[in-house]
Amino acid sequence: MLAAPAEARVRPEVTRRIARGAGELLLTVGFVLLLFVFYEVDVTDWTSGSQQHALSSRLEQQWAAPRPSTPSEAASPLPGNGIAFLHIPRLGADYRRAVVEGTTQADLAQGPGHYTGTALPGERGNLAIAGHRVGKGSPFLDLDLMRPGDAIVVETRDEWFVYRVLGDPRTGDLHAETSGIPGMEIVAPTDVAVIAPTPDHAESSPSGRYLTLTTCNPKFSARQRLVIHAELQGSPIAKADEPAGPPALRGR
Repeated sequence: MLAAPAEARVRPEVTRRIARGAGELLLTVGFVLLLFVFYEVDVTDWTSGSQQHALSSRLEQQWAAPRPSTPSEAASPLPGNGIAFLHIPRLGADYRRAVVEGTTQADLAQGPGHYTGTALPGERGNLAIAGHRVGKGSPFLDLDLMRPGDAIVVETRDEWFVYRVLGDPRTGDLHAETSGIPGMEIVAPTDVAVIAPTPDHAESSPSGRYLTLTTCNPKFSARQRLVIHAELQGSPIAKADEPAGPPALRGR
């Protein structure tokens, strides 16, 4: 019986070594990816949670202090400062996030950020707010759960503002809106018309009082933007009249 050539005997061993090396490489890559996901979600959520708590405390202390001596100090929020609290009952009965002025990475690490230059709470135009979907506090993780008619309540020093998600609450159709502004849409990151004074109608003068929330889409990706549009319902509610908040906070 003839012995197999040395080259033929070596070839299976080389194949086994390559397969073993590839398997070890895949395990290493998988482990690194798991560490990255853990850091992006758990670690950054923890650090941003601490920053959100600090921002909330500063804003509450500011509201408890005597009013600014000049109107301009109150009307022009400074970048990095808190401007309001955002309540979204659909995302939890206790959902309350301090909103920071600005949308830089440093700003959004503290919480949802107000697009500088857009309307302030209750003003005519579009109050536009950005927030992370996954990681860094994940304030807008479940924003895709919003439905027509859902309340989004903005709390300021003296007033509550109740915005309602656009669409038809009877059918659940987020696009059944005579204004042509959908309650929810998915757009490219470059589509800045969604935060125009009249959402999606950049050429129009502001005709209403809107609220727009933007976040990344899908989860774990920045390829698109998930956008929610709402409109102010009724008049502002004074905290002196409703210190515990309007009925909308309790899902009504």
